[in-house]
Amino acid sequence: MNFFQQFGPLIGRLLIALLFIPAGISKLTGFAGTVGYIASKGLPMPTVAAVIAVVVELGLGLALLVGFKARWAALGLALFTFAAGVLFHNFWAVPPEQVMAQQINFFKNLAIVGGLLFIVAFGAGPKAIDKA
Repeated sequence: MNFFQQFGPLIGRLLIALLFIPAGISKLTGFAGTVGYIASKGLPMPTVAAVIAVVVELGLGLALLVGFKARWAALGLALFTFAAGVLFHNFWAVPPEQVMAQQINFFKNLAIVGGLLFIVAFGAGPKAIDKA
């Protein structure tokens, strides 16, 4: 097994987790602001949505990082990331001056979903609690 086969999945999980774990911590420590932002988008039950966001980003992000139930963690994060893209980066429904920024963020979310689906399909790799 070469270096990239052995450590590539771990590095990939680490880099993806670096997106979710700090975001979850930020949402937790700034919970009222998170609720307010979700409410500003017109979504129902913003407090419940904020709790879900913290649990998904922090909980599933940590699970992905260590490779615990990584396929399920990656699937949960993929669904969450896709929904976040549609709900929060809806470039098709923003003023013209916001289209480019929201379009970039939307397609970044889709790329992240793509990376997470690789983990769903192929597992966490050899350097993981799951070891598959």
